[in-house]
Amino acid sequence: MMRRVRPRKADVGPTVSRVGLFGSALALVLLTGCGTTNLTPVPDSMPPGSGAPLPVIDLDAPGRSAIQLGTWAKEQSEVLGISEVALEAYGYAAAVMARSRPECGIGWTTVAGIASVESRHGTYHGAKVAADGKVSPPIRGIALDGGPDVAHIPDTDQGKYDGDPVYDRAMGPFQFIPETWQHWGVDANGDGIADPDNIDDAALTAARYLCASGGDLTGAPGWQQALMTYNQSTAYMNKVRYRAAAYSVGREA
Repeated sequence: MMRRVRPRKADVGPTVSRVGLFGSALALVLLTGCGTTNLTPVPDSMPPGSGAPLPVIDLDAPGRSAIQLGTWAKEQSEVLGISEVALEAYGYAAAVMARSRPECGIGWTTVAGIASVESRHGTYHGAKVAADGKVSPPIRGIALDGGPDVAHIPDTDQGKYDGDPVYDRAMGPFQFIPETWQHWGVDANGDGIADPDNIDDAALTAARYLCASGGDLTGAPGWQQALMTYNQSTAYMNKVRYRAAAYSVGREA
């Protein structure tokens, strides 16, 4: 089984300082009585729930088939804090896997949880997700040069995907390394190109990889195995689980 070897790293989000924690607590107190306390609690289940059901769509429609999920995505977007295009990509990935690997049972919430941790749904460092799913400017990780707490992965793609001809770098909204992308990458938006910087392609590739790694993701053992194969960090797995669980009950993570 091919493993996606990546250095352990913190969430791409900003570090929370003591001031930030205090400010968050103060804001929570001030908002009490304004609806904050009525939020649905985030379940601690493993695996996380499957979230809002997906409508039936034509998975083989020409062009960007995920756009058929537009109405569904629009209903979820504001409350979850995720762009409609990104949600369409996650939903389409789950729908495709439900047909091709029904025994896997991966939910769109799991795909969304990973994208949240890896790149803030394709918006890290000011990146934006276009209507066709393209994320720009491209999101790139640090050079995997074997430095402190960094994996040593010499270049495997001559810089074709990550732009670095010396060392590999994690790429795109799901932070694949070139070697893994060359093996698993698929075209999901109908343009004939498997692009790690396209959120449609990256979401479906991630779903395929997770299903191949964990088998049955409807149970805790398979889900945990899939996530630990994607990134060998228990802290990472728990962070993805929490965010996916939040999305499953209609909460922003």
